[in-house]
Amino acid sequence: MNERAWRGFARGRWSQDEVDVRDFIQRNYTPYEGDASFLAPATDATKQLWQIVLDLSKKEREAGGVLDADTRIISRVNSHKAGYFDRSLEKIVGLQTDVPFKRSLHPFGGIRMAEEALEMYGYHLDPEVKTIFSYRKTHNDGVYDAYTPEMRRARRAHILTGLPDTYGRGRIVGDYRRVALYGVDFLIRKKQEDLSLMDGDMFPDKIRNREELSEQIRALGALKEMAVEYGFDISRPAETAQEAIQWLYFGYLAAVKDQNGAAMSIGRNSTFLDIYIQRDLDEGTLTELQAQELIDHFVMKLRVVKFMRIREYNELFSGDPTWVTESIGGMGVDGRTLVTKNSFRILHTLVNLGPAPEPNLTVLWSKRLPANFKRFCAEISIQTSAIQYESDDLMRPEMGDDYCIACCVSSMRVGKDMQFFGARANLAKCLLYAINGGKDELVRDRATGAPLQVSPEFAPILGDGPLDFALVKSRYEQMMTWLAGLYVNTLNVIHYMHDKYCYEALEMAMHDTQVRRFFATGIAGLSCAVDSLSAIKYAKVYPVRNADGIVTDFRVEGEYPTYGNNDDRADELAVWLVKFFMNRIAEHETYRQSVPTMSILTITSNVVYGKNTGNTPDGRRAGEPLAPGANPMHGRDHNGALASLESVAKLPYEYSRDGISNTFSITPQSLGREDD
Repeated sequence: MNERAWRGFARGRWSQDEVDVRDFIQRNYTPYEGDASFLAPATDATKQLWQIVLDLSKKEREAGGVLDADTRIISRVNSHKAGYFDRSLEKIVGLQTDVPFKRSLHPFGGIRMAEEALEMYGYHLDPEVKTIFSYRKTHNDGVYDAYTPEMRRARRAHILTGLPDTYGRGRIVGDYRRVALYGVDFLIRKKQEDLSLMDGDMFPDKIRNREELSEQIRALGALKEMAVEYGFDISRPAETAQEAIQWLYFGYLAAVKDQNGAAMSIGRNSTFLDIYIQRDLDEGTLTELQAQELIDHFVMKLRVVKFMRIREYNELFSGDPTWVTESIGGMGVDGRTLVTKNSFRILHTLVNLGPAPEPNLTVLWSKRLPANFKRFCAEISIQTSAIQYESDDLMRPEMGDDYCIACCVSSMRVGKDMQFFGARANLAKCLLYAINGGKDELVRDRATGAPLQVSPEFAPILGDGPLDFALVKSRYEQMMTWLAGLYVNTLNVIHYMHDKYCYEALEMAMHDTQVRRFFATGIAGLSCAVDSLSAIKYAKVYPVRNADGIVTDFRVEGEYPTYGNNDDRADELAVWLVKFFMNRIAEHETYRQSVPTMSILTITSNVVYGKNTGNTPDGRRAGEPLAPGANPMHGRDHNGALASLESVAKLPYEYSRDGISNTFSITPQSLGREDD
């Protein structure tokens, strides 16, 4: 059977009873340095199928955001019958439920959350499901049982925000290519072999590992059953390009049926799939038009991944994103480009289907990428504004050439790394805590009505004279040290409970059994905090107190340098802040000996963070949005696009390996041109 599936492929370690997708790619892919002239338009079937999706999308909007929802069947890998848009048109099949646009029911993260999400849109949870979960504990229940009062206060005050304690953590990217290359039976056998080696003395870690591996094996069996429902036998390897895409998609589909994580990214698949497409093209069993159709239909399915979300989630992430990130291009460690014709095809879906936020098409950018591909990316970006770019040259030395992006900026080796997602610590708000001794500037104690004391009682900064920079910095360091410890402990609770009550068995079955785990913290409000420190240092900032003695406003006299203008006076404060907080995070023991990392990322949730942060010393008013990610504060980058980017480029990647995000729009004026 493998001989038929692997015909024409160069053999190596990957074909010698080992799971090694990278080795398969390196031995078999065809780098492409040509232009986009080979690309094909959308077929009639694609146009008809996409119109069905557009019509359903319109009906969904008219219905208030949800067209249909499952209230009774708990979503699992094989929980639903096969669903189609139009079986006669679809070249790649599979839906999350049995009906197009019906959203699935995911109560294991939290039954109250699932019920609230349904009721937001006029649906009601089946009483039998509620009865089941009066006996069956959820992730959310476990988290709140273990939370300390201090953790609850920090969460309520939003100095820690977006914590994955009420929704699936996400950011775990399975290597779904394994389903196509090896078939599920081989993957089951390898997991069974690993389980057989976990014997000897039974201590908690080994007991947990054996249980998790058993769940992975069971999930792989359910994956086979799900594919049979659609009429496919994925126990064996894929034999054609269409099967390779279908098998791979079934792996991903099983993941989104099993979990509703915050970011359900899909990995790095376009170069892998090009190997199958090129073989079929060479054999004459596939045309370029058909190849593009397969990719169009694959991407179409990724565009309609949907979950039921609570209002708090939608507010935090500014809508209902799923971050189905596909990583494209990049360079190999051997110097060859990993750009193939399929890198062009998958970006070309933005033309054939029109632009869309999902899947999140992310180009791994290198100065050494082929010139034609760079030109094509630029053209598609201008046309659609729908491509994300990340620095392959920064990530490749750490991650090799078979890594992918989870969510927006988090890099992981495909199938070898996973991540404990950790949301954000609000460092702008933390600075206000440093001034007010850990009392919140907005939130009041429910029992006493006094300003809520979130941290232990630190000495506040007293007096009405201008704030002293050295004193503020010293108190800020104390407050960040406290916040880092609380942050790590809170995430340790969350991820312990997620593994216990909402384990991602199918996604982890698509990983090596021995996996490297990242402990992904993040910061919000970087530029606001930096500008505030700069104002205190270089101008005069007078605190304004309310009747409780809490500093709730600031009066600024004089000018100060702002982050985003390539001015080292401000930018060095940003570098210090990133290093200091990451070093404090790294001082603590993280769950499952995970590797602590940090991101500077708030692409959408900066609005919510700002809403819960009072007036800041830089002149920003209470409730105003913080700048997203590593961006300068709004309107403060006065020296043009290059200077703004230079400031961001100074941030040390080695202290923020979970990613640095800069949201950037280019207009002719920002490039110094008025006539385009």
